[in-house]
Amino acid sequence: MEPTLEHAREDRSAVVIRVVAVAAVGLALVLGPQLARGPVGPLAALVAAAFGYAVVLAVADFRGRQLLPPRVATAIDGVLVVVACGLTGGAESIMVALLPLVVIAASVRGGAVVGRLAAVVAGAGFTVGAVLGSDADVPLADRWLAGAWWTGFLVAASVLVGVLVQALERQLEAAALARAEHEAFLEERDLRARLLAAQQARLDGVRVVLHEFRTPVASLTALSTDLAAGRLSGASRETATRLLAEHAVHLRDMLDGLADVAVAQGSPVGRVRARVVPLSELADAVLDAAGVAAARRRPSVVPDGAAVRCDPQRLRRVLTNLVENAARHSGDAPVELDLRHADGRLVAEIRDRGPGLPPGQEGVVTAKGVALGERRGTAGLGLWIVEALVASMDGELSLVPRDGGGLVAHLDLPLPAP
Repeated sequence: MEPTLEHAREDRSAVVIRVVAVAAVGLALVLGPQLARGPVGPLAALVAAAFGYAVVLAVADFRGRQLLPPRVATAIDGVLVVVACGLTGGAESIMVALLPLVVIAASVRGGAVVGRLAAVVAGAGFTVGAVLGSDADVPLADRWLAGAWWTGFLVAASVLVGVLVQALERQLEAAALARAEHEAFLEERDLRARLLAAQQARLDGVRVVLHEFRTPVASLTALSTDLAAGRLSGASRETATRLLAEHAVHLRDMLDGLADVAVAQGSPVGRVRARVVPLSELADAVLDAAGVAAARRRPSVVPDGAAVRCDPQRLRRVLTNLVENAARHSGDAPVELDLRHADGRLVAEIRDRGPGLPPGQEGVVTAKGVALGERRGTAGLGLWIVEALVASMDGELSLVPRDGGGLVAHLDLPLPAP
């Protein structure tokens, strides 16, 4: 297993502590040479060697290299401290204060068993140093007592560190388990949300189909009833026949879109089916589909005779919904439909003389399920469908008040390349 960032920081802390401890021992000998309790030369040589060893390990660590495994380095530290204790007074040596650091390092790096074994070995080494390195005036019993005392202390320290390490490991395992459970909960919640969204999309698709088929089916029913009853003749019969053909084509396009809905898992917009369409024919088809009487129609196409490449099924659905709304709210007033083509864009405006929208409702009215005015309580899907279709064509729709009363629906669409 590669060392983690936390492990690298722990090892670097041990390296720094090792250098500081050896430097402190050297400074103590400089300030108090009597600590050697004998010839200074052997102890000075030991300190110099230990300092060089500590510096080499430190430099290697800061360069990202590891000359010795951490457990081996800890064992060498223990040997050096025990020898230093023997050379600085044995049972009365102040160097024994470094042994707990060695035992703590062994317990953390090797676990509870290794830490306790290290404590026993370090205590035994110190006992030997205390017996052989103490001053002559120190009674032998005191030397053995110091060794036993420090051995017991080191074992107790290793046990305590082991308990703390195990407690920390249990906390880390509990935290990891809690994090895993939380992640599983988040994944389950996201999956549930996706399933609900997919179900809602399918329901929206069905509602869109019902809404969009209503107008052409109603018109087909009325026209076919009049034709079957013989109530139409001459030009009226020709117009009705033409409208029947147009509605049939429109229904076919909508059925193609419905097939796309199944493929797209409930998307109400379907797939793009672009073809070239004369704008004048599109305007007439929209006004016919919306059921606007001839006396109320005010179509305009700029430039005259313009034809654009677009998805007529989507565009017709958008314009028909907007024209239907304008005709429904305008009473007997004219409904204006302007189509302008320039610079690769199609701009459509539907203007009416209805009551308009209440202040602040321009952005709310296109939300799903919102119906205002006399349509309150209905499904409220028309403008929501328009908004979804316009977004699918990368267009922009705005509803603004009209000077003199009424509403202007402004539609700006980029056109696909020919």
